[in-house]
Amino acid sequence: MLTFQLEENEKLFIPFITAGDPTEEITIDIALALQAAGAHAIELGVPYSDPLADGPVIQRASKRALQHGMNIVKAIELAGKMKKNGLKIPVILFTYYNPVLQLDTEYFFALLHKNHISGLLTPDLPFEESSDLQKSCQTHGITYISLVAPTSKSRLEKIIGQAEGFVYCVSSLGVTGVRQSFDTSISDFIQQVKQLSQIPVAVGFGISTREQVEAMNKMSDGVVVGSALVKKIEELQQQLLESQTRPDALREFEAYAKTFSPLYSFK
Repeated sequence: MLTFQLEENEKLFIPFITAGDPTEEITIDIALALQAAGAHAIELGVPYSDPLADGPVIQRASKRALQHGMNIVKAIELAGKMKKNGLKIPVILFTYYNPVLQLDTEYFFALLHKNHISGLLTPDLPFEESSDLQKSCQTHGITYISLVAPTSKSRLEKIIGQAEGFVYCVSSLGVTGVRQSFDTSISDFIQQVKQLSQIPVAVGFGISTREQVEAMNKMSDGVVVGSALVKKIEELQQQLLESQTRPDALREFEAYAKTFSPLYSFK
């Protein structure tokens, strides 16, 4: 099960990356760089051909990974390879529900257990239809991560009441992607979620600068960062693919990732 024991004033940093982008081997290196940058957990995205919540940056990453043969089974096994290579922080599998449906439930959860995956997040499965999957997660010791977006207080209470690990608070409606600004109502929404939640509240969707991280950290318990990191991987792709330039590219990526993390320093 996934739990976070945060020190006073400590803030969560949960990065998202796409399994197999640009390759399986480099995804492992990227995960280790994120651990070194101060990540508390990693969301490992399963590339999917019809993503409902992903913006263009992550769509392109999924396309690259799919072209190299990545799928949900390989993504789960990739998490196990990360652990064998020194990853100590939890891995949360981020997948749309259809790939899960294609696998036998027992086989799916056996794979998660074998490859040391701690959490599961399915962004396209509405809360009202998620009870069976949540029960299976509880049975198999997997933390089911709940997303919340602006909705009625009664619905928020239901979702947050059964939430585990952390509450994933969606900063804006629509798909993921780098954003320059957020709706002014986000502060009231996060405050409402915080009042209802007994576990950490992390904000995601669109966070792409240190200034945005600091603003969200004042309101919440931390951030989820996806598109900005995936875009950086895309920019560094050629250097990452070349063995001679890969070490420098990984150092550049780690330094960039650190600007979103509690390890960041203005010095």
